[in-house]
Amino acid sequence: MAISKEADTLRALYQSWTDQMVANPNLTILNLRSMFDEWGQPALEPENVSYKSDHAGGVEAIWALPAGADTSRVIVYTHGGGFAVGSADSHRKMAGHLAKALGVTSVVLHYRRAPEHPFPAQIEDAITAYKALLAQGFEPKNILTAGDSAGGNLAIASVLKCRDLGLPLPGAVIVYSPWLDMALRGATLQTNAATDALVSRSILEAMRGMFLGSQTDPLDKLANPLENDFTGFPPLYITCGGAETLQSDSKTLFDKAKAQGVKATLSVVPGMQHVFPAMSGRAPEADQELARIAAWYRSL
Repeated sequence: MAISKEADTLRALYQSWTDQMVANPNLTILNLRSMFDEWGQPALEPENVSYKSDHAGGVEAIWALPAGADTSRVIVYTHGGGFAVGSADSHRKMAGHLAKALGVTSVVLHYRRAPEHPFPAQIEDAITAYKALLAQGFEPKNILTAGDSAGGNLAIASVLKCRDLGLPLPGAVIVYSPWLDMALRGATLQTNAATDALVSRSILEAMRGMFLGSQTDPLDKLANPLENDFTGFPPLYITCGGAETLQSDSKTLFDKAKAQGVKATLSVVPGMQHVFPAMSGRAPEADQELARIAAWYRSL
């Protein structure tokens, strides 16, 4: 499957990270965080979007504010990075593009990260921010949760936690290449190992160790959203790349949600790497996917 020249920038970035990690197996978490903050490079700045540093219920965050957006609607965006790396800063452009495409605002959470803060600190921060938005007067139906990779896990798990707590659920959920199965059972971990430039079983095992620590079972229902019943879950849009090892997580989530009556959509884009919307504004494949997500959102 031919991909655009622009889309290869993400594969090249991921390959450079993989090469560095192979060459320097003893990189510290600070080294890794510094490297993964380059995740912001592939996306171009979305035009007419401003940003504001803030807190959401005490959780550090960056607001993405597209000109002319409906300020009564907001995306709670949780960034990827294996629960340990990545930041609100590295993902603000990606979240800004999504907010602009949907015509809403977005608050990008800088949630507490592993290993200093293992599970469930990340979900607790997402819930704290969600409660703060409700307290500010946002209608639940006008709030979306969204995220990529580990942040996609949090975008789903936080809704499941809201359900457990008896809180009103958000109006929709959007996930890019979610990493859901902490038990690492997906078939594409093996079948796509040669085409994914970043995500390998060994990386996932290392990130899982930092996230779960020694106390949490990989099948814990909040750590592993695939272990849940999705009856009553909000409308769900899942996108992932055809080249990535975590594709099985997206497919399993879609099949399970659909079977349990959720209005679910799955978009697998051929040839694309993990979290390919990281190239928003640069690669046509990412921009076309944003247009599909926007059309889906308008149809709800």
